[in-house]
Amino acid sequence: MRTSAASQIAAPVQATIHMGDVTSAAAKLLAVLAPAEPDLVLVFASPSTTLPVLAAELRKGLPPGTHVVGCSSAGELSGEGYCNGTAVAVGFPARSFRSELLVLDELSRLPVTRWMTGLRDLFSRFRSDPRRRLFGILLVDGSSKQEEVLVATLDAALPHVMVMGGSAGGDLDVSQTFVIADQTVLRDAAIFCLIETDMDVRDLIFDHFRATDTRMIVTRANPAERLLLEINAEPAAEEYARMVGVPTGELSPLVFARHPLLVNMGGRYFVRAIRQQTEDGGLLLMSSIDTGAVMSLGLAEDLTEGFEAMLRDLPATPSLILAFDCILRRLAMEHAGLGAVIKDIFHRYNMAGFNTFGEQHGGMHMNQTFVGLAFLDPERP
Repeated sequence: MRTSAASQIAAPVQATIHMGDVTSAAAKLLAVLAPAEPDLVLVFASPSTTLPVLAAELRKGLPPGTHVVGCSSAGELSGEGYCNGTAVAVGFPARSFRSELLVLDELSRLPVTRWMTGLRDLFSRFRSDPRRRLFGILLVDGSSKQEEVLVATLDAALPHVMVMGGSAGGDLDVSQTFVIADQTVLRDAAIFCLIETDMDVRDLIFDHFRATDTRMIVTRANPAERLLLEINAEPAAEEYARMVGVPTGELSPLVFARHPLLVNMGGRYFVRAIRQQTEDGGLLLMSSIDTGAVMSLGLAEDLTEGFEAMLRDLPATPSLILAFDCILRRLAMEHAGLGAVIKDIFHRYNMAGFNTFGEQHGGMHMNQTFVGLAFLDPERP
């Protein structure tokens, strides 16, 4: 139901618990969520094996009709900083939010026409109020490798809707990723939440790289498998190692996090993160790349200064920031010993979210980037 005054706005609520007994964990989350009478609850958890049971327990204790949506994660983030072995839940009170869900399944088969029809039907059925803010949240199975097509389809079907999201995470080497909708576990699928609210909503995007003068051309790739096989007509891992100045045997997630590959689209650089080196000397990426693409070698800069400056530019302290932050950014910050700094920032700006295998913003799929939605109460200083 629409509120009539800013003072009546019910802001999102969040709760973080350290996983143990699932029934006990659900009870602690419900103590925060249930009084808010949420229309929608997002939940992210590791280890991911606990998530389906946790979602089922949450549904039992929430008002009828409340949607519970979530995904496996490569770690969580909250006012406690970066976490593992926790569950983070965000509730959107029905007093200020209204949502509807659409499952976009069979990602590997690319049923783009069916996705377009479903998205347009959802928007027509939703009948959004022009006086309210409209936005979308997308959670994608991170092992689907179809985010580029999916977000382009969303942007084409709903060009006027601000959509933000993340790819479900898990172990860096063996992906056991999934999304969940009302306790149904879905693989090779995505969940799109169309939401309207009385709150002011601002989108956020930040990465900490600059493009160096080192350029390269992709001379052989397998875009469907996100495999980079040759750079400059040389084996990809060997040529990359030469450019960053380390032996091939010393390539690691930390090296990849410090020296990402960048592509220029529309005057802006986007990260094409490297997940791992393959046995045949290739590089497995977290986004698709085509043969013939020109890339620049990126270099990590300050991890926190520009990030906090972006947050300070918000017109008010957010009631909550729903955050999708790449696992490789987390690895870089932890390696730099910035855990306490990040915890302080996350606490002051009311962060809640998860570490992803990729981020979506403005019709683009990207890596090693922080994207988020800041929810602002007009009466909050």
